[in-house]
Amino acid sequence: MTQGELFGGLFDASPERGRSEPAPGAVLLPGWLDAAAQLRLVAACREWARPPAGMHTVRMPTGGTMSVRMVSLGLHWYPYGYRGLAEDGTPVKPFPPELGALARRAVAEAYGVHVGGGISGIGGIAGAVGYEPDVAIVNHYPHGARMGLHQDRDERADAPVVSLSLGDTCVFRLGNTETRTRPWTDLELRGGDLLVFGGPARFAYHGVVRTLPGTADPALGLTGRLNITVRQSGL
Repeated sequence: MTQGELFGGLFDASPERGRSEPAPGAVLLPGWLDAAAQLRLVAACREWARPPAGMHTVRMPTGGTMSVRMVSLGLHWYPYGYRGLAEDGTPVKPFPPELGALARRAVAEAYGVHVGGGISGIGGIAGAVGYEPDVAIVNHYPHGARMGLHQDRDERADAPVVSLSLGDTCVFRLGNTETRTRPWTDLELRGGDLLVFGGPARFAYHGVVRTLPGTADPALGLTGRLNITVRQSGL
């Protein structure tokens, strides 16, 4: 199997949970990754999580620690910026080209057709045409973990963010671009789901309210939830 085939096995959203546009510029494609593709991604995440430059706990400037653990690819994310060295002082693992190809396909499929009467076509989304992702963050949510509402503003590009869910279902809160308060929309993200947010939604506040333990496909051998976000850094 070639690198380009590593994360293949995509299929259309199930009829029970069809694609939707929860906000202008945000597109949810349920079941975008089939079971085999999810297994391959989980295996890849396990390799990326190994030291050096492996998965770690993030300490915030306030002194607290995040309940999720993460590993970065391409560049190391820290609150609030990017650098070339990981938390342990070693070079960050390179951004996998096959993950970039998967993210480009995600953007093309999310914005290549008219969705829900909102943003129409890939040309209506800043950075979607010629999308060239170069960084990724893998977050592991153990049981009980969450993530507060925040904006992804550390990149120097307004290109879309691609978010892939694996394992336990979560309640994902997609807010507005001005404040952490309402209005917001709560979405159920299951293993295999794809969420792309760009255009008017690119800098929306968002976070994970809770995960639902025990909802992962047992075949994954995964406890908790993995979330892979792919971005174009502009750096």
